[in-house]
Amino acid sequence: MDTTVISISRAMAAGGDDVARAVAEKMGFRFIDDEIIEVAAEKAGVSPSTIASVENTPSLIDRILKHLGNNPIEAGHGAYVPVVLNASESYEDLIAQVIRETAQAGKAVILAHGASIALRDTPGVLRALVTGSPEVRAERYGRDSGLKEPDARKEIDKSDRARREFLQRLYNVQHELPSHYDLVVNTDRISADSAAALIATAARN
Repeated sequence: MDTTVISISRAMAAGGDDVARAVAEKMGFRFIDDEIIEVAAEKAGVSPSTIASVENTPSLIDRILKHLGNNPIEAGHGAYVPVVLNASESYEDLIAQVIRETAQAGKAVILAHGASIALRDTPGVLRALVTGSPEVRAERYGRDSGLKEPDARKEIDKSDRARREFLQRLYNVQHELPSHYDLVVNTDRISADSAAALIATAARN
């Protein structure tokens, strides 16, 4: 079956954004990133920032409230009153729904948002991961941000941890594996354009 959608996941400072844009250009596909959040926000009738916050690690307060929402609390006279949950869980489902709808339209390169996991059983989808070693990514990030190496490495570790938690929370992926993807590209020594060429070639073949 022809590839009609390419989903690209990426680790921080691996160059995934540049790779995805280059793949879209090479394939003549639409580049999709923020549109996922914008469409989901429109469907939910909330601001894009509200939907975007769902993809971030919930705060301790959010986790406590979610726990309380799953457990009734006792009110007066022995009555039990459920705590009203926020809508984060329905927003998570909505993000996955918008990803699937975007894929159905075809001819798109979807960057991030866990699209590779959401589309794992969808025909015509090539799923790629753009990654690299923490050391090289930290060096890259430090160079671009002006941070010293120890601080840059902390940011990389923080991002990697948040990404793991995101995949666990939205898609129940306990351990990300190479087998979650059709192609894994390490950009430690491969340029963004070369990585994009590899992905585009795989998509065409």
